Amino acid sequence: MPFPAALNPIFGFLSPISHYPNPKTKLSIAIFPCYSLHHLSSNPMSSSSGPINLAPQNAPLTVQNYPTPLSPPLPPISKQIELARAMTASSISSLFALSRSDILYEDQWLLAVNKPQGIYCEAVLESVPRFLADLSEEAKGTLPELHLANRLDRDTSGVTVITKSHKVASKLVKAFTDHKVKKTYIALCVGSAPKWEKITIKSGHGRSKFGAWRVYAASDVGRTLPGGSVVRDMETSFELLSVNGQGNFKELREFEKDENVIVVEEKAVKDADGKKDEILIRAFPQSGRTHQIRLHCQYLGISIRGDVKYEGVYEWKEKIYDGHELHAESLSFEHPITGLPVMFCAPLPSWAKEAVQPL
Repeated sequence: MPFPAALNPIFGFLSPISHYPNPKTKLSIAIFPCYSLHHLSSNPMSSSSGPINLAPQNAPLTVQNYPTPLSPPLPPISKQIELARAMTASSISSLFALSRSDILYEDQWLLAVNKPQGIYCEAVLESVPRFLADLSEEAKGTLPELHLANRLDRDTSGVTVITKSHKVASKLVKAFTDHKVKKTYIALCVGSAPKWEKITIKSGHGRSKFGAWRVYAASDVGRTLPGGSVVRDMETSFELLSVNGQGNFKELREFEKDENVIVVEEKAVKDADGKKDEILIRAFPQSGRTHQIRLHCQYLGISIRGDVKYEGVYEWKEKIYDGHELHAESLSFEHPITGLPVMFCAPLPSWAKEAVQPL
């Protein structure tokens, strides 16, 4: 039995037909918007002569109310610069080889490396087997199962930990997840000199509808974003080290929070005409979100030098910067096998040393 005209599942509403047409016969078809059965009369198969109401019932138009990002979108210039940087880094990374000077610590379970700026973490990982084989003839036939315990952005230098077994890797992953790993970073920023010595900033973190990482209001944490992910909490503490080369580099110690806390709920007000200073800071990320320190520096109005994604200067004092100046200074946690506390520290890069030495 053919489908009635009003219920044809393929074409929607057709002109009435009493049988399937001959394939050679031409059939004129009038196509109308298709509605589900509950939008038709209660008995669509009946021969009632009354008109059928085609208007959908109880179907209000709903628009998803997504949270609004509070940090600006990526600058147009950043796409071209980032592409050029990525191509250069790919070429350099393909030739990268670990040296003894890159090794911060090694035992039979893990390896701590000082990753250079402009090198991908994967290139560091791929160079480890060759390095271990060169150290020992015995290692050539029994290479361990290597895993990256933490990842740094391409242009971020500093401490990278590589584990030598699945067991150690899983334990360190859990330590990171449980926030039992403490990290510090050094960054050189450009902006108006801050009035604070210490500050903590709390906000939301997520991807905007264009896929870029953005700062969101702290009250938006848990809300759904366009891609289906949710806004997550993000917290960073900062310590001021120097302004325009004036200041003393403070020894690394545990950050003690004070009452200077910013809970982000609106867009930052920036002093566009303010003096541009060189600011050296130490960051203590309390969460581990992608580009966390870079985003919070941007929100505070002191974007990292060379960080074109987040409004950092590309050219400064007649010099062009090939990457952002952010350094993973230290990583500390409980050793996954021995249970002893360990801290790995990477030497400061030249730009950080120069920032605390007046010219």
